[in-house]
Amino acid sequence: MREMKKLRNVLEYTDFEENHTSPKGKWKEEIFENENPIVLELACGKGEYSVGLAKLEENKNYLGIDIKGNRMWVGATTALEEGLENVRYFRAFIDHLPQFFEKGEIDEAWIIFPDPYIKKERKRLTSPKFLKTFRKVMAPDTVINLKTDSDLLYEYTKEVIAEQDLELVKDIDDVYKTYPEHPILSIKTYYENIHLSKGKTIKFLSFRLGE
Repeated sequence: MREMKKLRNVLEYTDFEENHTSPKGKWKEEIFENENPIVLELACGKGEYSVGLAKLEENKNYLGIDIKGNRMWVGATTALEEGLENVRYFRAFIDHLPQFFEKGEIDEAWIIFPDPYIKKERKRLTSPKFLKTFRKVMAPDTVINLKTDSDLLYEYTKEVIAEQDLELVKDIDDVYKTYPEHPILSIKTYYENIHLSKGKTIKFLSFRLGE
């Protein structure tokens, strides 16, 4: 969408964008202009979690990634209106991350209410396929955070963690029962409010990416 191209906190690098220069290896220096850790929000949708995290942790750089620019416009405009200089949005395909980041350039990642792809396991963002991609741009001790309403994705991700012998950092089967006022876990997105209105239980997992 044309409006996205006008926003100074948005970068677009898709297969159909031509003559661009990759920011690979230069995110801190050229994009954020500081040495703070870079945290991704993968498949960020409207980018609301990135905005919420950026408000809480000003000493970190947040980067929302999605391919649907019309959704990210919401977070991008909100960030500009609220003067948040530590959040950017990046329009690109997630499986193309190695084209745009050096190994170890990403310090942490959040996956917020992703599509569980009930019949397409390989498309799940916590599948071995995507973890392999993430290892090309993240260090082994990088923490991946998953927040979901999907029992299927929650249990599947735990199976992947066990199968790959990864370190499970946190496992919460009911976020609002366990941590009703946690400042980070209580950030609510448009989609989460829909899930909560339907009486769904919100789950959370965090684990280290590993080798």
